[in-house]
Amino acid sequence: MPRNVEIKARVKDLEVVRQRILALRSNAAYDVRPESLIIKQKDSFFNLPTGKCGKLKLRKMGKLQELIYYDREESSGPKLSSYNKCEVNEDVEKVLTNALGTWGIVEKERKLIMVGQTRVHFDSVVDLGDFVELEVVLNDSQTVEDGQSIAKDLMSHMGVEDEDLISVSYVNMLVKNK
Repeated sequence: MPRNVEIKARVKDLEVVRQRILALRSNAAYDVRPESLIIKQKDSFFNLPTGKCGKLKLRKMGKLQELIYYDREESSGPKLSSYNKCEVNEDVEKVLTNALGTWGIVEKERKLIMVGQTRVHFDSVVDLGDFVELEVVLNDSQTVEDGQSIAKDLMSHMGVEDEDLISVSYVNMLVKNK
């Protein structure tokens, strides 16, 4: 199962944080790919059977749809996330909604910059605000601690402090706010 080490943080100014990441291009130690993708995403979260941990979501990005199951702890620091995903067709949403029901929907605009093995997301989330998210994609030989070290290094370059970190998912924040 693929693994990431992730952090999510609330930020006041996405562009300031983005410029700090882009400034790493002048440092040969960082492989910054500045071609920033802009992606509109809609995630629908489905109910899971009682006793099942994790989250099951359908992510729509234009015509592309992915079904993603992931499990991660709800803590504010860099944390492990294990996941499976597959591309699906449009009929899946109706089937899953009828079979399981939904419990939340998240809509966001995401800008993506790759820094080495890390996906840096700059998210504007409807009804929540602006966030930055790091996903350090671990290879088979890397430990969680390796990923945490990479995440903490990038956090320091972005100016993200521990008190900025968010321990829960966007969908949990939205449901709590209702």
